[in-house]
Amino acid sequence: MTLLQDSTTFAFIILPLLVFLARVLDVSIGTLRIIFVAKGLKRLAALLGFFESLIWLVAVVQVMQNLNSWQTYIAFALGFAAGNYVGVMLEERIALGNLMIRIITKQEADGLVRVLWESGYGVTSVDAQGESGPVKVIFSVVKRKKLAQFIALIKKYHPKAFYTIEDMRYVNETYLPPTVKSTLFPHFALGKRK
Repeated sequence: MTLLQDSTTFAFIILPLLVFLARVLDVSIGTLRIIFVAKGLKRLAALLGFFESLIWLVAVVQVMQNLNSWQTYIAFALGFAAGNYVGVMLEERIALGNLMIRIITKQEADGLVRVLWESGYGVTSVDAQGESGPVKVIFSVVKRKKLAQFIALIKKYHPKAFYTIEDMRYVNETYLPPTVKSTLFPHFALGKRK
């Protein structure tokens, strides 16, 4: 008798495991779908919604057909919990979209602004008045994939700066860093020695 033919093994081990995996998959897809809806990715969200509901329906049918199996209930709930975790981890790995980063510092920020520009980030800085006096407010729209590098620059040049990060749904233009003209001979410009 094989493992799949043994009804006890199937009911107590294999079926709960399949329900668990189905829930991990459908909840992970659902988490991504919600994130894609928030970012305005309608077609992708609709496609994910189809697979999410199909997998959920298969899992629920198995639970309903095995109402006397507490293992299936536990697997269903554990799959939901694990699916939330996996979905968030996947979303962090994909790192779609843009973020608005707002930096507020009491210190002079010209150095930080220059370093951010030189690193290829679009930056807008304004003088402002805070509760305890003058401050510099720096705004930048950053790709989510570049967040860690951006924060590292803030911490390196202004470790005490206050900053906030907001998810952005839509950006109408992307910042193109200034191009640096390169020549074959960098010590000569237009035929003249610098």
